[in-house]
Amino acid sequence: MAEDSAIFVVKTTANQERSVANMLTQVARKDHLDIRAIIAPDELKGYVLIEAPEPGVVEQAIQTVPHARTVVKGRSSIEEISHFLTPKPTVTGITEGAIIEITSGPFKGERARVKRVDEGHEEITVELFDAVVPIPITIRGDTVRVLRKEEENNS
Repeated sequence: MAEDSAIFVVKTTANQERSVANMLTQVARKDHLDIRAIIAPDELKGYVLIEAPEPGVVEQAIQTVPHARTVVKGRSSIEEISHFLTPKPTVTGITEGAIIEITSGPFKGERARVKRVDEGHEEITVELFDAVVPIPITIRGDTVRVLRKEEENNS
């Protein structure tokens, strides 16, 4: 990031972050505004992050964009938002023993228990509940939904 730019935060209507980011991109191109980057992180609900040299440029950009509310006072740095820029493994939050539902592929809709989590390959090994013979299958971590975390034995 150049020395003469900062990160500005734009408040948006909830669940409109992507459309606001897309429209801001179009406005910036059409009006030749000095906006260098726009990001709408999934985990940051109701906000869009914009890299620009000064807040006036961002204020100008959001004037005609529906669902873009205001520019939050102050500025941020790339260091403060860098955690939004690094992808998180798809298996984060999945633990051995968890009950999951498979959301895509040939076993879609099946429930299974997680036997092993491979963070390096972003895969999990599961055993299907409805299988006659429990055969472990390995699937990608982004094709499952966690139904229940591992329950501790309360004995």
